[in-house]
Parts: sequence; C-alpha cells; structure tokens
Amino acid sequence: MGSLGEEPQVAEDCMGLLQLLSDGTVLRSKSIDHITQQIPFTSHQTVLFKDFIYHKPNSIHLRLYKPVSATNRTALPVVVFFHGGGFCFGSRSWPHFHNFCLTLASSLQALVVAPDYRLAPEHRLPAAFEDAEAALMWLRDQALPGGADHWFEGGVGVDFDRVFVVGDSSGGNIAHQLAFRLGSGSIELTRVRVRGYVLLAPFFGGEERTKSEDGPSEALLNLDLLDKFWRLSLPKRATRDHPMANPFGPKSPGLESINIEPMLVIVGSSELLRDRAKEYAYNLKNMGGKKVDCIEFENEEHGFYSNNPSSEAAEEVLRIIGDFMNNLSYLF
Repeated sequence: MGSLGEEPQVAEDCMGLLQLLSDGTVLRSKSIDHITQQIPFTSHQTVLFKDFIYHKPNSIHLRLYKPVSATNRTALPVVVFFHGGGFCFGSRSWPHFHNFCLTLASSLQALVVAPDYRLAPEHRLPAAFEDAEAALMWLRDQALPGGADHWFEGGVGVDFDRVFVVGDSSGGNIAHQLAFRLGSGSIELTRVRVRGYVLLAPFFGGEERTKSEDGPSEALLNLDLLDKFWRLSLPKRATRDHPMANPFGPKSPGLESINIEPMLVIVGSSELLRDRAKEYAYNLKNMGGKKVDCIEFENEEHGFYSNNPSSEAAEEVLRIIGDFMNNLSYLF
C-alpha cells in the first residue's frame, strides 16, 4: 500500500497485455484483440454456431456449434469445451478456440458447447470452476421437458445421455475439477450424463519444479509466464501447491475415495506442462478403479492441436477423442 498521493505501481505485468497494479486495479490492453484478429476464422459450411447467455447475473456467454446434418442420423453427443489461457485470458470468440470448436463439431459429429468463464485477476479462482458448473447446469436445463431451445430440437436431436467434457490447458484443470466435483454418474445433472473427460495439456502447478518445467522454453510459453498465471489466478498469497493448482499437493484433499468417469489426458512431449500431466494421469491410474489413460505426442508444444489444426498430429488428436467417445457412449 503506497502513501497518500503516491501513484500505484505495476505489481504484475503479463506480456504487456495484462497488468495488475499495487492498488488492485487491473489494466487489460486492447492489443490482445489485435493479436487474436490476425488469426483467420475458419469457414465450416457444415457447422452452424450461435451464442447464448448461460449465467444472467454475471452476463456470461457460451457458444453452441451444431453440424448441419449428421452423417449417421443418430442423436448428437454433446462435447463441452473449456478454453485455455492460464485462467487470465481467452474467450469462445478467440479465432483459434472458435476454429477448434468448429472442427470438433464437424469431425466428431457432435453438438459442441463452448462456455466463457470469469477471468483472473478480476475474478480469482474458484470463480472459473463455479462458472463451469453453472454451464453444465444450463445444459441440464436444456434437457428438461420444455426447457430446450429450438436449437436442440428438430432434425437430428441431441443425446444428453452422451456428454463429454474437453478442457484445454486451464480448461483441462477445469475438467479435472468437474470430474471430482460431480463424481461418477453425474447425479446432480439429472437428465444429463457425463460419460468421460478429455484433458488437453492440463494446467497444473506445484512449488517443486518438474524436469520438463526446468527444460527449454516453448515458442509461445515459458516458465515465468506460467508462474505469473498462478500468481494472478490463485487466491491472494496462495502458493502453487494450493489444491486448485496442485491436485497432489501437501494440503490437497485425497482423491482415492471419489469415483470418476473415464479420463483421457493428452500432452506434447516438448511441453513445459508435460511431466505434470503425465504425473497426474499416473497417480490417478494407480489409485485403483479409476480409468485414466495418457497419450504423449512426440515433439509437440502447448496447444499444437488448436494452433495448427490442419497438422497430422491435430487430426490424430481428433481421431483419438472420437474413439474415446465411441468406446464410452453406450456403457451403463
């Protein structure tokens, strides 16, 4: 706290795009809009999209993506996609997230739900987790008799019994939180059944460094930036061992007794987050009864599936997610 009349100082500077001042003021640069606008929007003639408000008190939107016509004429499964951005950046409207959701809808023949969520540091965790739950409750309301918007009706319907949660980076952390908050069977969602979770390079942290974190920086990501994301998004004065960052930290609750739906973790071998993602999957798999698989893509960096969606690796990610969904769709 500065003395009377003293100008507030920059306490955190995140790439010049986000600044937290010593008096708590948050400054966001419009340059981020210019940067994201340089990524071209993909045109998918076979997919329609529309925005909805899912949380009126906070005016939070989501975007629905629906294939124009399904190839197998059966009801569409639902993919709920949570974007990345270190809990501090990102939106359903960012071109690379939008393009990825178009591809998910087209390739998987699924209704894709892409919610925004409140960002830090204006809204520190657990705000994003609370919003993610609210998005699923909104989806639940669409499944209730008379509750569905016309987008869920007509032509090929929507199968609320086949819902899959996909999270990218910080969205992968959100997927983890939902998996353990809802548990197996997703009873709280009534007519909605979450069948499985896909965590794409989930954003976890910890005070003790991993080997991959000590490794070379990525083209678009470095350890200093990851640390800033945690300082900006976690509750004030919390460390990276906080349970919301480190599922296996010294004060994190035990996860052994919670039954969860099957989970798939995907990570690139050149990612700073590689070891945490692999450790996460390994620890859960060895708790007994939890179906968790981890697939590592050689020589790929963070966000390879959305940053370069036409690559062979990105197409393989889509194929793997499709197989994961198909294998779980009709299990009881």
